[in-house]
Amino acid sequence: MAEGIVTYDDRVPVDAGLAARQHAAYVAALSDAGWAIREVPHAESLPDSAFVEDTLVVGDGLAVLTRPGAAERCAELAGTEEAVRGLGLELARIEEPGTLDGGDVLRVGTTLYVGRGGRTNAEGIRQLRRLVGSRGFAVVPVPLHRVLHLKSAVTALPDGTLIAADASLLDTSAFPALRAVPEQGGSHVIVLGDGTLLMAASAPRSAELFDDLGFDVMVVDISEFEKMEGCVTCLSVLIHSAQ
Repeated sequence: MAEGIVTYDDRVPVDAGLAARQHAAYVAALSDAGWAIREVPHAESLPDSAFVEDTLVVGDGLAVLTRPGAAERCAELAGTEEAVRGLGLELARIEEPGTLDGGDVLRVGTTLYVGRGGRTNAEGIRQLRRLVGSRGFAVVPVPLHRVLHLKSAVTALPDGTLIAADASLLDTSAFPALRAVPEQGGSHVIVLGDGTLLMAASAPRSAELFDDLGFDVMVVDISEFEKMEGCVTCLSVLIHSAQ
């Protein structure tokens, strides 16, 4: 994992043993929240493969295998395809010359906000729009500035409220409103259902804010993955049975 791609942050040493323990705790947190776990096959030669979110976008019974904007990550798609086959989902894929990273796709209701930056190109957005349009989804592009992925800068609370720590990282004109959070790590949450969210231990003040707003907050330590520009959303794809 220490050999993975770093775009904006300085490269720092990664403790592989600690990363493995953190990942196991992350998986346990999802399981404790009631989610069944299906692991993508391990790929020791693919250093970014823990960030499985970038390889798949799921909605309304459709699983879209992406085409990552970093060419060296395209080899990760085979493992993801293997993991999702048998789930009863229709499979589609982004084709060349389109590129799309799942970390650039934020679903809020029937809207898919899609980051247009260094990893996702215009053709990838066009293809995604064609694939999901007939299923009732609107695709809204969001130009990115100084950030790797859209969900590196903004995610949404269980009630659909969009949250961000630094609005200058992206063009916010596509959003109805943004709630400011005090730490960058507080911008990253996973909605687990029933008013519950999962977030990183690196944002304790944001966790206090969400708790005060009446949400149930689960916290995991992912410090080693944060060194590689990862966040809680990067490490999983949640597939609702209704999807």
